[in-house]
Amino acid sequence: MPEYNYRELKPTPEAEAIYRRWLSQLNEEFNRHQNFERRAEIVRDELYQIYMGRMHGGKVPATLNSELATSVINETLDPRNITLEPEYYGDIDAEKYLLRKPLIWFWLMFDRSPLGMNQWLGFRFRCMLGHHIFKSIGKGVKIFQNVEFSFGYNLTIEDNCTIHRNVLLDDRGEIVIHEGSSISDFANVYSHTHNINQQSDVTNKKTEIGPRARLTYHSTVLAGANIGENAMLGALALATKPVDANVVSVGIPAKVKKQKDGGEQTSGQRPEAQTSGQEQPKA
Repeated sequence: MPEYNYRELKPTPEAEAIYRRWLSQLNEEFNRHQNFERRAEIVRDELYQIYMGRMHGGKVPATLNSELATSVINETLDPRNITLEPEYYGDIDAEKYLLRKPLIWFWLMFDRSPLGMNQWLGFRFRCMLGHHIFKSIGKGVKIFQNVEFSFGYNLTIEDNCTIHRNVLLDDRGEIVIHEGSSISDFANVYSHTHNINQQSDVTNKKTEIGPRARLTYHSTVLAGANIGENAMLGALALATKPVDANVVSVGIPAKVKKQKDGGEQTSGQRPEAQTSGQEQPKA
């Protein structure tokens, strides 16, 4: 079978120079300003240019009813005037989150703007912000559009990981995505659970993926159901307990379906006969 690796693509030299200047400037500003208010102003001003096509000129009072919608969007581009779901969670470290909140809002709004579909710029923009938001982010990481996370400060992404579109990384407890792992579109990784009788009774668990593990389309990993080295979780599969290294696990709940080449069975669970295409990975 042929192997199809990612191609190396670039914008025009002129565009690349502009993109790199913008990212460098933003990175310097976020390094220089380690407080919520100034970071919120920076993000507001940048989003105003991205969405409104002009510099932010300060507050303008809405004197007519017809101007109210414009005033609403102007205010909403400012991170100080919005709330995000994780802010409502009782287990949040409010001080840590506050410093990151403008940057998380910037991440979300970048992806929803025309810039979000620009993959070359998007990879670099998200990694730049990741250095200021996450617990740790390594080299060679590719994060596609509309990836969301909870707190950010409990998330580690190691070298050469790829996270595809519309992935949810619930790092309320902690998530570690180890080197070379790949998470396909619409996958969900959780690190907290709720008591079945009392929803506010939350248990946080560290969840680890890999190294070199693969979560395929629409798969879900529940809190603490670590995915072992070189393991694969099939499409739509639900991991309710840890998945051993070097196996393909599929189904709801996920069960070992086959051994990967070069792997050794470690759990004593015999692989079942291969039945469906669920274990087909994303390229």
